[in-house]
Order: sequence, then structure tokens, then C-alpha cells
Amino acid sequence: MFAAATVDQSNLSPEALRSPEDRKRMSATALRLFFRTADLWALTVDQRRAILGDVSRATEHKWRNGEQTTLTRDQMERISLVLGILKGLRLVFAEDANGFRWLKASNSDFPFAGRSPLDHMTNGGINDLYAVRRYLDAWRGVK
Repeated sequence: MFAAATVDQSNLSPEALRSPEDRKRMSATALRLFFRTADLWALTVDQRRAILGDVSRATEHKWRNGEQTTLTRDQMERISLVLGILKGLRLVFAEDANGFRWLKASNSDFPFAGRSPLDHMTNGGINDLYAVRRYLDAWRGVK
């Protein structure tokens, strides 16, 4: 388990994500948190690549090994959604193991159609990440 980094929410405004300087400043931390979460969930390289927006294997490898980069707005948003999903799992389930089991289990609820939430997340579309995040938010009663 790892402690979540404290992030000033004002830095996560749409304006901040448009700013290359702000994205550059936040990219290393965002990638570290993403890869910690991916390790926690035991994601494969292909699953990580898909969630990050179908980045190449070489790019995923460089980022995982700490190579400096400036993420795109889309990539920052994807990582934010993953962290929100992690938070949602931790609020819905008393133990991480139960949340991670839910994430990987088949689910007949909309929007999963018999697939696991993780399979849905790794379709590659940002809307698939949003769907899992919204599902968890609705489950815990957030509007």
C-alpha cells in the first residue's frame, strides 16, 4: 500500500492542464503515482499502455524508468481518472484486495456487459476510464 500524494486541487484546473509549464511540473509525479497504482493492481505492460492512451512499449518503458517528459492533457486526465478509480475502490471496499478483485472480475452491470471493469478501462478510450470512475462514484453516492 502507498500513501497518496497531497495535490493542490487548484493546480488540476482545466487551465492548468492546458499549460505546458504546469503539465511539465506535474508529469513526473503523475507518472510515479500511475506506475505505483499499476504495480498495486498488477497491470501488464499492455494494460498500462492502453490506459495511458496506447503509448508505445518504448515510451511506457522510458516513463516507468523515470525518463523526464511532459505529458499531454489527455495523458494527465487519464492518470487523474486512474487515481480517482483507486480512491473510489478504497472508499467502497474496506480492504484493497476486495476492490482489486472487483476491478478484475466480470460484471454484468452497465457499462461492463459481462466484462471486468479493468477490461473496460483498457479499451483505450478515455470515456472507458470515465465510465468506471462514474460507476464507482455512483456506487458511493457521489453526484
